Amino acid sequence: MDTKELRPLVAGLFPQARHRTTRIAIEQEFLVADSTTGAAVPIDRVRRAARSAHAAPYVGFEPGGQLELSLPCATDPAAALHTLTDDLQQHLATAGIRIDALPCDRRPEHEVPLQLTTPRYVAMHRHFDSIGPAGRRMMRRTASTQVCLDWWPGPAGLEQWRVLNLAGPFLAALFSRSSGFDGRLTTWLRADPARTGFDDRLLRGDPINAYAEFAAGAEVFVTGGPADHLTTLFPPVRPRGTYLEVRFLDAQEPTEVGHVVAALANLMYDDDLRRRTLRELEPELPLLADHWQAAAMGDPTPADRGRRFLPDLEPVA
Repeated sequence: MDTKELRPLVAGLFPQARHRTTRIAIEQEFLVADSTTGAAVPIDRVRRAARSAHAAPYVGFEPGGQLELSLPCATDPAAALHTLTDDLQQHLATAGIRIDALPCDRRPEHEVPLQLTTPRYVAMHRHFDSIGPAGRRMMRRTASTQVCLDWWPGPAGLEQWRVLNLAGPFLAALFSRSSGFDGRLTTWLRADPARTGFDDRLLRGDPINAYAEFAAGAEVFVTGGPADHLTTLFPPVRPRGTYLEVRFLDAQEPTEVGHVVAALANLMYDDDLRRRTLRELEPELPLLADHWQAAAMGDPTPADRGRRFLPDLEPVA
C-alpha cells in the first residue's frame, strides 16, 4: 500500500486534542475456560452467563474467545476494574466458567479454536499462518492489560509518544508475568514483525511519516482499503488521535492494575519525569529492538532499568 495514500489517514491518528487532560481507561483481557474440564468455552455461553453482571455493557471478545472488559474513563479505573471483575467472576462461576488474568494459555492439551470467524479474522489468521505459528498463538492464546491515556497537543504530545515507545521494553519487563520462547511478548515479536513494530521504525523522523511508512511496509490482507488496513497494525503503542493505547503489557491481576496505571500516568503526565526519562533513553534509540528482545526473553536488566525510571513503584508479583 502506498505511503502517500496512507498519510492523510495516519495524520488523523496523531494528536487531535486541544487541551491537557489526564483521563485513563483500561481494557482488561482474560483467558476463559470451563471450570471443570479446562476446555475452551463458546463465546455465546460466556455472553449468556455474563448478561446480568454489572460488567455486561463492557464485555467483548478476542478471536480465541478471550474475554475483554473495555471500561470507560474513570477517576479510579483500577478500582472500577477490580469491582466489576469480582462481580463478573461470580456470575460466570454459576455457569461453570472461569476467567483468568494470565498472559498466555500454556496448556497444549486443550485446543483453542478460532471463535471469531468474520472475514477480517479469517484473513488475519491465514496471513499469520503463512509466517509461522506465533500469530495463531497470539490470536487464540494470549491476553493483555491495555491502558489508554490522554494524548496532549504540541511538543508535550510528541514527548508522550516517544517516551512510551522508548520506555516500553523496560515497563513490559517490569510488569512481566511471562517470558521466554512461549511468553506473550515473544509471541507478539514473532507473529509478524512487519506489522508489530518492536523496533525504532516508529521513532525515525516525523512521526506521521514514520507511521505511514510502517503501515505501507505491512502486507495487506483485508479488502476494505487503507482505513481497514491501519486497524490490522499492532504496534506496542497505538496512536488513537486523542489518546495513546499501551498494548505491550502482559495481562495483570485486576488487584495489581493500579500499579501499572500509576506508572504509566506518572510517565505520561509528569513533565519532569517524562523529560528526564527521555534524556536517558533517546541515545539508545538504535538499541530499541535489542531491548524488546531482552525483555521478552526474561533478561533482568530491562526490569531493573524500569525500576529506576519509577523508583516508587514495585513490580507486579
